[in-house]
Order: sequence, then structure tokens, then C-alpha cells
Amino acid sequence: MKVGKIYVVGFGPGSEEHITTRAIYALQHSDYIIGYKTYVDLIEHLVTAKSIVSTGMTEEVSRAQEAVKQAEAGHTVSVISSGDSGVYGMAGLVYEVLIEKGWTEENGIGVEIVPGISAINSCASLLGAPVMHDACTISLSDHLTPWKVIEKRIEAAAMADFVIALYNPKSGRRTRQIVEAQRILLKYRSPDTPVGLVKSAYRDNQRVVLTNLAEMLEHDIGMLTTVIIGNSSTFFYDNKIITPRGYQRKYTLGEEKQSLKPHQRLKKEAEPWALEQEKEAATSTEREAKKKTSSLNMALMAVAMVTKTKIDHPLIVQQPLEQIFEFAVSPGVANKFITPEQMRLLAEIISEQGSLEYTPDHRFIVKLSTEEPDVIVEKLKQNGLMVMPIGDVLNVKACDFCYGEKAESIPYAEEIAEQLGGLKLPKELHIGFNGCGMACYRAVFDDIGIVYRKKKFDLFIGSKPVGRTAHAAQPVAEGIEPENLLPLLTRIINEYKENAHPNERLFKYFKRVKRIQDFIYHDMSSKIEVEPAPCGD
Repeated sequence: MKVGKIYVVGFGPGSEEHITTRAIYALQHSDYIIGYKTYVDLIEHLVTAKSIVSTGMTEEVSRAQEAVKQAEAGHTVSVISSGDSGVYGMAGLVYEVLIEKGWTEENGIGVEIVPGISAINSCASLLGAPVMHDACTISLSDHLTPWKVIEKRIEAAAMADFVIALYNPKSGRRTRQIVEAQRILLKYRSPDTPVGLVKSAYRDNQRVVLTNLAEMLEHDIGMLTTVIIGNSSTFFYDNKIITPRGYQRKYTLGEEKQSLKPHQRLKKEAEPWALEQEKEAATSTEREAKKKTSSLNMALMAVAMVTKTKIDHPLIVQQPLEQIFEFAVSPGVANKFITPEQMRLLAEIISEQGSLEYTPDHRFIVKLSTEEPDVIVEKLKQNGLMVMPIGDVLNVKACDFCYGEKAESIPYAEEIAEQLGGLKLPKELHIGFNGCGMACYRAVFDDIGIVYRKKKFDLFIGSKPVGRTAHAAQPVAEGIEPENLLPLLTRIINEYKENAHPNERLFKYFKRVKRIQDFIYHDMSSKIEVEPAPCGD
């Protein structure tokens, strides 16, 4: 008996050039084509099926049932959806019908989901780049979903500042939903928030409208329209809607220059290969003319969207920008006690909008919105707190289990932190410091371990603290004189910084190059034969 198969085909927006090769193959190798009449008309010229079954808009379940019936009879069937069949399409319904019949992939008819370009993607391409950050899709049709549930989803997406694509926004009988959606969104978004309305993307009657949240209902919106609503950083530029890839400028402690703001990568000093740079004009008059006319200058106008500078330009609509400051704070290199006054100060600085996360390294990660990071750092330091950058930087932590009783060596740890702490590196690096030969702190399980013993220092390099082949750092030197410790560490760190690959941990770098300074690499990960786990009945 012939075994049947179901293709659930998403054919994209409808134009032939946007249909995948796999989708055309499925359509041309199917005995039956089943779909909504409007969609069947769009792809009918591509198929050679002996039977085409087209039904009305609300008859999705019957289409899925007919597809399963024909496949069980041994036929190959294509169930079609515009866009992607798994996004408000037929894929889920086909599986639901199969599941009710006890279908399994191993023993049942074959099912293949053929992906297509969803409306959020095709419409976004016509608008510019509105979906460059976190986005969601919400269908306003309450045919299958209670309106109260849809309301909650709109409100949640609005509060979370998602870029939102509204599918099925309005029909002849269903008109209030888009009005309610606008009302909810205006509680959280500026009336000037960019909105794109795209009807019948890449079809003969395509229509694209750029508007804003306050005025969007003044335009024609129907079932074939997709409504894309920007987030708080989305802006208009030259008849395009653009959402930057990031919201904020993040301040980085310990850096001479702060991180690039969105669009600053267009500057030639940031990425000289990004845009063709024009040669320096010979005279000041020529330079001024170049400044006004160059494509680079036009592109840089977008910087106005992510700075406090007001630019008076008809193509730019500015919206407020949030400034996020991220850093680490602790009571000190060898101290784990934090005072009530310090906690009160942290609570006051963080307020309700910020966050405070405690880490295993006896420090807090702080994230808050501010335009005065230097003021905050100074307040914390004045109250005895140590402020450090986070990310791929060097961190120093000394033992604190004896509460400072073995204090003779701690000044050396503090000097290391002062001189090297926060240094930008290819990957986050930890220096662990033990203040006595007991080595209570886990220094030998940090990237670099230091143990103070008999008034001198022992040095360990390249631990691998996690994984099946986890191991302590390799002992590389004993009896280092105190005055030689910091210079030696500086040379090791500089070598790693200059020669390691991006994201390459110190132990991987040591293993790869086989030598750091005069220290030769030895494999510290012993291969252990693991007995197979006993099986119970």
C-alpha cells in the first residue's frame, strides 16, 4: 500500500521570488493542494496537482482533517499557508488532528513542515529595519483566543518595550480590537512611536504607510495588513523605520574611552572598513563642503537618536534614551563584611528601577539607570566600598576566612588589585590570593593562584574549574620574592592580553602556546576511566 505524506507549506508573502525551492518542490510533487482560496489563487500557477481543495477563511480545521484523510489514503498532500506555516498557519492544526487519531512519527504518515517568510519579516523589509531588537507577534483575532487573553498579551508586550507586529488587526465585523490595542499601547508608548502599516506585502496591491501610534487608525487597516509598532528607541529616517540594535550606552569602568554608542561604529576610527572614507579635503572650504554632503555625515545623523544632542533635521524624530550603568561593588579585596550604612547607600542608589545581584566572588553586580556614573562611583568609594568593572576584565579576590588574622600578605593583594584590577582582557580572568600556607581560599582553582608561604609567594597558572576534566592550576614557581611578584604578574597578563584569541580562557591559551614567560605547560587533566552506571530494573 502506498504511504501518504503531508507537506505543510509556508510560501512566504506570495511573490514567486520569495518562495523557497523546497516549497516549490513540495507543491509540484503533491497529489492534493489544500488551502484558503485566496492563498490557493496565489500559487495555483506553480502546481500540477490532480486536485486543488480551496475553502473559506474560517474552515482551517476541516482543511487539516481533509489533508490527514487524503494522506492516510496514500496520497501526497500540501497544506498551504501564506507566510510561515508555523506562525498562525496550518502546522499546529495538522498536528492536532493527527494526535487525536493517535499518530506517531515512527509509525504514522510522514509530515514535513516547509518554512516560509513570515509577515513580520517580509513587512519589516519594506519598512526598513524595525525589528532589530527583541520583538513579538500578537494576533488580534479573537476567533480562537479570548479577547481578555489578547489584552493581557498586548499590555505585557507594551510594558516590556517589545517591537510588536500585530497580525489580523481588523476585519469587516471585527473593528474594536485595533482601537483597544492602540489605547493599551498609548499607556506605555509615546504617541510619536513609529508605526508601519503594510498591506499585501510583495503582492500586486502592496501598500506601505509610515505613521505613528497616535495617528495609525486614520489609515486603512484590514485583515491583509500587518501593523509593526516600534519600541522606545525606534525612529524614522528618510522614509524608513529603524530600530537600533541596542538601547543604551553602557559605561565601562577602567576604560579611557567608553563603549561605543549605537551607530558610533560608523565612525572611521571605530570601523574604518564600514563605510568608504573620503579623502581629506585640501582646504577648509572643501572640508566644510564634504562635511555637508558626504554619505558618512548623513549616516551619522542617526546618532542623534542615541545621544542627548538635539539635531534639527526633518528626517529625524528623536525619542528619550535610557543610560544604563553596570559595575561590581564589594567591601574590599580581603573583606566580606558590609556595613548597614553601606547597604543603605546601595539601596538608595539602586532605587526601584535598578538591580543588585550577589555573586560567588563576594561582590554585588549593580545595574541602574543614571546619567551621572562618576558621581555614583565617588559616593561608593567615599563610603569604603570597592567599585570594579564587569565583563572580560581582571578580578582579584583574596582569602577572607580568617577575618584578616593572617594580614601580613594582604597589602600585596591590594596592590595587585589596584594596579591590574579591571584591566580589559580577551576573557574574564580571576586572580585568587591565599594569605598563608593553609590556602583556605580556592586560589589554585582560579586562572592565576597565589599562595603566601614563608614570607614568599608560590604561583599557579591555568586552572580549569568546571567540566569533566576540571583541574587545579599548574604550580609554576615557588619562593617568589614579594618585590618581584607584581612585575611577574604584569608580564604574564600582558602576554596573555596581546596574544590570546578573543574569548580564550587563560588555561586554553597556556595549553595552546605551551609556554607563558619561562613557564612550560604540563597537562594537569588526568584521564579517568569512569565505570558505567549500574542499571536497575
